[in-house]
Amino acid sequence: MKIYQLNKIKNKKEFLKNLKVHGGGVPIMAKKMELLYFQIKDLKTSAVNILKQDALSIGAELATPSGVITCEKESYDCLLVGTRKHIEILSKKELAQPFGLKALALELQEFLKVKEYPVKIMGIINANDDSFFEGSRFRDGDAVEKIEQMIKQGANIIDIGAVSSRPNADVVSDEIELERIKPICDAIKSKKLYEKVSFSVDSYTPSVIEYALKSSFNLVNDITGASNDEVVKLAVEYGAKLCIMHMQGTPQTMQQNPSYEDVMVEVSEFFEERIAKCEALGMKREDIILDVGIGFGKTLEHNLTLIKNMGHFKKFGCEVLVGASRKSMIDKVIPTPTQERLAGTIVIHTRAVENGASIVRCHDVKEHRQALAVLEALDT
Repeated sequence: MKIYQLNKIKNKKEFLKNLKVHGGGVPIMAKKMELLYFQIKDLKTSAVNILKQDALSIGAELATPSGVITCEKESYDCLLVGTRKHIEILSKKELAQPFGLKALALELQEFLKVKEYPVKIMGIINANDDSFFEGSRFRDGDAVEKIEQMIKQGANIIDIGAVSSRPNADVVSDEIELERIKPICDAIKSKKLYEKVSFSVDSYTPSVIEYALKSSFNLVNDITGASNDEVVKLAVEYGAKLCIMHMQGTPQTMQQNPSYEDVMVEVSEFFEERIAKCEALGMKREDIILDVGIGFGKTLEHNLTLIKNMGHFKKFGCEVLVGASRKSMIDKVIPTPTQERLAGTIVIHTRAVENGASIVRCHDVKEHRQALAVLEALDT
């Protein structure tokens, strides 16, 4: 007999099939192989005690503060730990319980229904001369040449913007933004590059967005998070997808002491509100992409928390985008010039993909294609 420990089994069903497990047993066992963690905030003390007992009765666990049993406070934060099978059973049990546990059960069931999306690479083209990374700045013919290179390197989407959104960036008029991006849009349309790859317009200016959509772009990357109804309506009118990004403040103010009581809760509530707004304006949920906004009104600790827990945002049924390419959070971990941050970028992005992201927005398409191919091989 020989034995060795397996650190990680990504595709649990495939592993069990290769082991020749009986067909009916595969989905049952797969659910028992996945351990899930849920941070629950401000749960009523009576509900905590009920949930604790119900969790223990099925082999799951609820980690609680020491004062719960004596009801010292009205509510507590706690950690629910269990396999996917445990959470399925527990969510059904709690539907019949009082003190807010029914609402918790429904939330847990939403997490269990998350959809998996294939991973896509989004290359970055900036049609301006003040983006934080000089290597992403291109104009007219140079931009088209770079687009064609990114297509060959394996980009699935190419995101084109004409206004910098770095901290303290200059405000640019709608006319100048359109003037910068127009020649690239025209070239994409005339050369039919949209037949080879999807194009995204990185803008929140309606006139610029409409010009791009008329030029066969099919995604709107809105850093203001669907704050303008007109932007949402344009996406609906042209059948385009919309990326909703979270940002605290504006590019001019966002890094002036950003603060949150709980960044996960606040970003999640923001998405819930904006998704509801977009759906009310006629957008389908499957056409919405979520971006937590790494570096947009966030400290290093906020960014790390969002990346570590990115899988949470899959509960909305939307694709999740990560965009940390060469950003200053890397410099805050270990001082590094912008042009030397590729290694840190790839670590962040591969970890984000492991944690639930399905779109990676990056400056370096070739290197990300290689890294993600290796990651996929390791997870097979």
